[in-house]
Amino acid sequence: MLNPTVIAIPFFALMIAVEAWFARRTNPEFYETKDAWINILIGFVSVAFGALFGLFIGVVYALAYELAPYKFPADAWWAWVVLFFVDDLAYYWFHRISHESRLFWNFHVVHHSSEYYNLSVAVRQSWFSGTLHWIFYAPVMLLGFAPWMFALMHGFNLIYQFWVHTRFVKRMGWLEYVLNTPSHHRVHHGVNDSYLDKNYAGVLIIWDRLFGSFVPETEEPRYGIIKPVGSYNPLWINTHGWHEMWLAMNERKTIGGKLRCLFASPSMEMKNLSAQKL
Repeated sequence: MLNPTVIAIPFFALMIAVEAWFARRTNPEFYETKDAWINILIGFVSVAFGALFGLFIGVVYALAYELAPYKFPADAWWAWVVLFFVDDLAYYWFHRISHESRLFWNFHVVHHSSEYYNLSVAVRQSWFSGTLHWIFYAPVMLLGFAPWMFALMHGFNLIYQFWVHTRFVKRMGWLEYVLNTPSHHRVHHGVNDSYLDKNYAGVLIIWDRLFGSFVPETEEPRYGIIKPVGSYNPLWINTHGWHEMWLAMNERKTIGGKLRCLFASPSMEMKNLSAQKL
């Protein structure tokens, strides 16, 4: 079946255009034209790569579903409710580990590397994440959810996340206690010391509150990454993390040190600049 996020592309384009038009008249500093167009280009190419990797991922999910000892009924409303929570929780841990392990951060850094925060940043997605992100979602099929059910639910989860990439929506009252909101996600994209690696939510912010990764927005975020990419080249934006990791691994003298570069925190270098190399 066609991915819901692909069907939503015209909606994304319209909302980006409306926000950019509004920002130009009220807060021009919210958008930088070249950055926005690069985001859109990266987004379109990521869709193409997603379709390519989708052929392999579809096979993996189908095999996982065949191994499931129990199959959730697609015609039962409660099964969809369970799937919503399972999918959102799986996304939380996928997102969290994508920040806590350099291997997965090398994909996710693409999304965070813009120094702006607007709706165009939502479509700035890694071209190559499909090579590994399925690891976090195959267990959903092992639990007994059909791949098409997961694709539909996960697609709507991602569509929800689009609108939280805006600076125009401030606080949303009591909804802030339950849902991921623009305020919560601005924190997630901030490089302020108190904001780093916080608020991983997809739809529900309850996971961050439950697992201790929640921080409220208390100051204006500074957007981007600790070590700015400093380029508008879309290929470099998608590969600079791997290049930096390779250089770091070559500096390590032991197998353990090299493995830490691969699997440990992506901020390991920043935290240990004065430490002796392994």
